[in-house]
Amino acid sequence: MKRYGTVIRLRPERREEYLALHAAVWPSVEATLRSTGIRNYTIFLHDDLLFGYYEYHGDDFAADQARIAADPETRRWWALTDPCQERLPDAPPGAQWSPATEVWHLPDEPTSGHRTEEP
Repeated sequence: MKRYGTVIRLRPERREEYLALHAAVWPSVEATLRSTGIRNYTIFLHDDLLFGYYEYHGDDFAADQARIAADPETRRWWALTDPCQERLPDAPPGAQWSPATEVWHLPDEPTSGHRTEEP
């Protein structure tokens, strides 16, 4: 499993539209995400920034992302959601969301090598 974080700006004038869409995400879009190994997908909102987090449980991330992008229902969903968003300047070519770098993670259980005392 690999964790992913992504960021994008929410257009303030489209905020209510975006929130309404995500209050009732289409089951077919959710099914496509699940079928490509996406789990625990969460989108957080802070002011005008959206932060997405998901876990990928698969063997070929690029191929699974291509399957998502090729899905007709997902493409219809994006036609509604993409205009609500504004890409950040560092978004990769062809990507809507910018990748975020993981800087820390609390594992479920302590692992060897972790300090047990504060400095």
